[in-house]
Amino acid sequence: MKLAKHTGRPSEDRKREVVSRTDAAVLMIGSAVVAAVTTVMSVVGIIGLLTGPATLTLPVDGGTRPSGSLGIGAEAHFSAVEATIPALPGTEAGLLAWAAVLTQVAVLAFLALLFLLAVRLRGAVLFTRGSVWVIGACGAAIAVAGTAGQVLDALARTRLADALGLNPDRTPGSVLFEGTISLVPVVAGIALIFIAGVFQFGGRLQKDTEGLV
Repeated sequence: MKLAKHTGRPSEDRKREVVSRTDAAVLMIGSAVVAAVTTVMSVVGIIGLLTGPATLTLPVDGGTRPSGSLGIGAEAHFSAVEATIPALPGTEAGLLAWAAVLTQVAVLAFLALLFLLAVRLRGAVLFTRGSVWVIGACGAAIAVAGTAGQVLDALARTRLADALGLNPDRTPGSVLFEGTISLVPVVAGIALIFIAGVFQFGGRLQKDTEGLV
């Protein structure tokens, strides 16, 4: 008895997509919309800082202060105040504006990474030089811009607190927010750079195995 010869096209020969076209399209559109919205919000915020008035949370050193209104013997102290300033000094306004710009750059770098990876996932072309460059560049942008933005923001708020006389008994510039600098951008950036290295290695393996299967 002869077995019927399978004439259908092998499933291995079919081009399989890592994600569906619909999923990729949704991710691309979502990334673009979020990028546009956050950019508009960032621009509006910067204009508000430069034109005033601006309401900002500033660091203060109030010391430990017992409070009779707290239960179980707890004590409270002030580490920040919210101040409304009619017009920010030029230097501090510039620092805050640049901080907002750098923070938005980090956000856009992350969204651009999502967008471009969605495009490449849609076509199942991940391990390329382009992917390595995109991931590495976005990781570096997130690490540098995200951290620099936080530093400028903290510096500007500290200078404003000193200018308003909120910390008269302390050396100017010595009072900062507790935990004001987050290491998340640095960690995320380093992780993406390592992932870029993995993609580069994957690209080499893909070239070595081309034609073997």
